[in-house]
Amino acid sequence: MTSFDLIVRNVRVVHHDQAEPVAADIAVRDGRIALVASDIDPAEGRTVVDGGGRLAFPGVVDAHQHWGIYNPLSVDTETESRACAQGGVTSALTYMRTGQYYLNKGGEYAEVFPEVLALSDGRAYVDYAFHLAPMMRRHIEEIPSLVGDHGVTSFKVFMFYGSHGLHGRSADQNSFLMIPEDERYDVAHFEFVMRGIQAARERFPDLADEISLSLHCETAEIMTAYTKMVEEEGTLTGLAAYSASRPPHSEGLAVTIASYLAHETGLPTINLLHLSSAKAMEAALRMAAAFPHIDFRREVTIGHLLADITTASGIGGKVNPPLRPREDVEALWGHVLDGKVDWVVSDHACCRDEQKFGDPREDVFVAKSGFGGAEYLLPGLITEGSKRGLGYGEIARLLSWNPARRFGLRTKGAIAEGLDADFCLVDPDTTWTVRAADSESTQEYTPFEGFELTARITDTFLRGHQVLADGKVTGSPQGRYLARPTGA
Repeated sequence: MTSFDLIVRNVRVVHHDQAEPVAADIAVRDGRIALVASDIDPAEGRTVVDGGGRLAFPGVVDAHQHWGIYNPLSVDTETESRACAQGGVTSALTYMRTGQYYLNKGGEYAEVFPEVLALSDGRAYVDYAFHLAPMMRRHIEEIPSLVGDHGVTSFKVFMFYGSHGLHGRSADQNSFLMIPEDERYDVAHFEFVMRGIQAARERFPDLADEISLSLHCETAEIMTAYTKMVEEEGTLTGLAAYSASRPPHSEGLAVTIASYLAHETGLPTINLLHLSSAKAMEAALRMAAAFPHIDFRREVTIGHLLADITTASGIGGKVNPPLRPREDVEALWGHVLDGKVDWVVSDHACCRDEQKFGDPREDVFVAKSGFGGAEYLLPGLITEGSKRGLGYGEIARLLSWNPARRFGLRTKGAIAEGLDADFCLVDPDTTWTVRAADSESTQEYTPFEGFELTARITDTFLRGHQVLADGKVTGSPQGRYLARPTGA
C-alpha cells in the first residue's frame, strides 16, 4: 500500500525564506503536502512525476484579477483560470462589484453574491476568492455577514468612480454604479467604508489582521481636467496620451487622501493597489512614514514592470492606472529590489479584441481599459528580476507568501508540510517569445506580444491535481471557492 497520492521527484524547491532553492522531492497526501525531503522512495507514491531538476515554485497567489468584467463570469471563470494554470497561478483573487460591467446589476450582496458563487462554481481550473466593493450604504452594513457567512475578508474602493468614467471620459455615475439616486460614491463614502471594515475587524478579532481594504488610487477631478487638456491639445497619441491624461500626481494625491482617511478612521490594514509611477510610490512611502501605525501594503503589476508606453504592443496596453514612461518602470524596479513592494499581481482582465478597441481603432480614449496577463506573471518576474538580481526566494515571497498571509489564505503560499499542495515546475533556462495565440485566455492580443521571456512554466499542481502538464492544461476543473480564512 502506498503512503502518498503523488510524489514529484528531482526538483529544486523554492522557499520564500531561503535565498537558494533546495534539492528535494515533494510528496502529497489528500491534497496537502505531506513531506518535503530528499530521496523519497518512489514506490511510496501512487503517481510519480520526475521534475527533471526544474525549479518548484509555490503556486502563485495572484491577488488582483477581474473575472467577469467584460465577459460573462461563467465563461471567464473557465477560460481565464486556464490562463492562470498556464502561468503557475493556483489561487486567483478576483474583484467583484455591483453596477455596470460584471453582472450589470445593482442591489444588495445578500442577493448578488450567491449568484456570483453559483456562476463560478465547478468551472475554475484553479482555486479562487473574491474581493468585494461596497458601492452603497447598504453594502457597508453587509460587511459583517460577508465576513462571517461567506468568508470574504477583503474589500475595495475605486477612488475615481464618483465622477470619472471607467475608460477615460465622465458619465452618469449613479447610473453607471447602479446606486440609489440619493447616494454619492465619494470621499465621504470611502470614509464610511473604512469605518465599516474597522467595525468588522473589531467584531472578528481573530481575523482582524486578515480583514483589509484595497484602494485604486487615482483622483477623478485631476484626470477629468487632464483628459480634456490632452485631447484638446492633440499632440500626444496612444499610450503616451493616456498616461498624460491620468498623470502620476493624480495617483499620489489619491494615496495621500486614502492614507489620511485610514488614520482618521483607525483602519490599519490598507492595500495600495497597482502603484504605477515614481510619484505614486513616493506618496505611498511618505504616508507609511507619516502614519507608522497603519499597516500599508504596496502592490505593483507585472504589466507596469514589463512594459512602458513605447514598448507595449499598441493601445491594447490601455489600463488603469496607465502604463508609464520607462523612467517610472525603472523607479518601480528600484522599489521592488529595495523591498518596498509587498506583492506583484497580473491585474488580469480579459477584454477581447471586439470589445477592447473602439472606432477609430487607434483612438486610445475610446478603447476599453484592462488586459490579461496571469500567464506571464511568474515567468515575467523571473525574466526581468533575474537580470536585476532579484532572487528566487524573494520572487516566491512577492507572488505567493505575502499575498496569502494578507488575504487569509492560511493553507496557501509555500511548499511546506501541511499546506495545500499548490506548486508549479519552472524551467528557468528556456527563452521563448510571447504570442497571444499561444495563450489559454480568450483575449486575442497582448501588450506583451513579441517580448522574450527566459523562464517557462511546464507543470502546475493544484492541491495535488496536475492541471498543467508539459505546458498544456489538463483534466477537468478542480478549482474551489476559498472561504477565508482557509484551513479554519
